[in-house]
Amino acid sequence: MADGTFAVLLLVAGLTDMSANYCGTGTGCLGKTETSPRLALSAGSVIERNAEESPEIYLRYDPGYRLGPFGTSLGLSTGEAGSWIGLGTTYTVPFGSTPFYAELHAMPGLYVEDEFDLGGPVAFRSGVELGYEMRNGWRAGLSYDHRSNAGIYDDNPGIETVQFRISVPF
Repeated sequence: MADGTFAVLLLVAGLTDMSANYCGTGTGCLGKTETSPRLALSAGSVIERNAEESPEIYLRYDPGYRLGPFGTSLGLSTGEAGSWIGLGTTYTVPFGSTPFYAELHAMPGLYVEDEFDLGGPVAFRSGVELGYEMRNGWRAGLSYDHRSNAGIYDDNPGIETVQFRISVPF
């Protein structure tokens, strides 16, 4: 799944959830609800596929509200391959009443090349995180994501990362 598959999954799962659980409420399908803001720090590596394996640090801020089932997120990453900043949406799926969860994200943004050219400055980041939420609200998870220009430029090599993420509510 090294393409926009996670973005499509986010859209399909989120819209299905929205139709089933949000549209019949008094706030509407995309009604705003408050959540805890979160700050997440991830460290990991670019996977050797098109790019060479290299470290990456990723900082993400979730401002503390959802529109229907969709969260919002601002991300910034930097590493040897290049730097990226973007704004997008998240969709979290709890695994029943357990502390485990999956979270999908899709974020358009800007990419500045260092050692790896993504074909142009506009780059989309989408992925999944599988994790565990502790009783104090801290989360620990393993994430996998893909960045590419979604074919808007002639060259679209794509890049993948695997990271360990810690997320803290505040």
